[in-house]
Amino acid sequence: MEPAYILLAAIAASLALAQVNLRLGSPVLAIFERWLRWFIFAFGAAHVCVDFQFIDRPYWTLVIVFLLLWFMGDTLYNWLGIQALSVSPLPLFPRYVPSPGGEEWPVQPRLLRIREWLRAQGFKPVQALRAEVGGGIHLRVAVYQDAAAKVRIHITFLPQAGGAIGVCYSLISLTADGSRFVTDNFYIPFAGFYPEHWFVERLPLRRSLPRMLARHQARLAREEPAAFAVDPLTDLNAQQHELDQLNTRLGFLNPPAEREEFGKISQAGRYRVWKEIWMLNYLGRAARYV
Repeated sequence: MEPAYILLAAIAASLALAQVNLRLGSPVLAIFERWLRWFIFAFGAAHVCVDFQFIDRPYWTLVIVFLLLWFMGDTLYNWLGIQALSVSPLPLFPRYVPSPGGEEWPVQPRLLRIREWLRAQGFKPVQALRAEVGGGIHLRVAVYQDAAAKVRIHITFLPQAGGAIGVCYSLISLTADGSRFVTDNFYIPFAGFYPEHWFVERLPLRRSLPRMLARHQARLAREEPAAFAVDPLTDLNAQQHELDQLNTRLGFLNPPAEREEFGKISQAGRYRVWKEIWMLNYLGRAARYV
């Protein structure tokens, strides 16, 4: 088959995936689409340069050059986005409030099946929360809890471009020694520091809630879980405050007095965010720091 036809087929596949993902909001499909666009750009640009004799270099050399150009362009785009976030008024650790409309599940069969599964497993709705992230856009969180109040599941609905709704899960348990175990599948970057008594495992590619619950329970197998003593709203806002204070103290965030001039995120913090964005976007993994 002619290379031009392969490229056209790849372009058609990329467009089709983009349309499908407008409804699904799947990070797995998004990763595959990004890689596909990257290779379409590199191989397509190299093919055009060779066919029209724009550049007198071997085809595979041009492919490598255009792969690197895409990487540099993507890096610049993300770096500018991080800079814009750092100097914007948008909160990095937004404060949650009760949702005035109560629990609001998007009317989509795949999401409603999750709600029915939670009920079948004995999880009961506890609170519905939301946090404004700017421009009238809200993160909405439905909090469920088991009968013993030892496992909480936060269902977070993420608005996306094109009207798609992404959904992420965060399973949280406390232990008798004061530790906090968190198992989540968020695919938005964090890149900051967690308190020492937090044990966080991020699984961005794991989209099945039953499998995540099984993983969370396996992590707790040798622990002594303790019941939650406060309501989800109080607990979640306390977590946000703790993360803000810790990341300011450890240098991920600039001190409050310097944020107006230098932005919220320090230079070291911006590098960490860029690294995590790249790993999430192309590898589906959260960056690990030592």
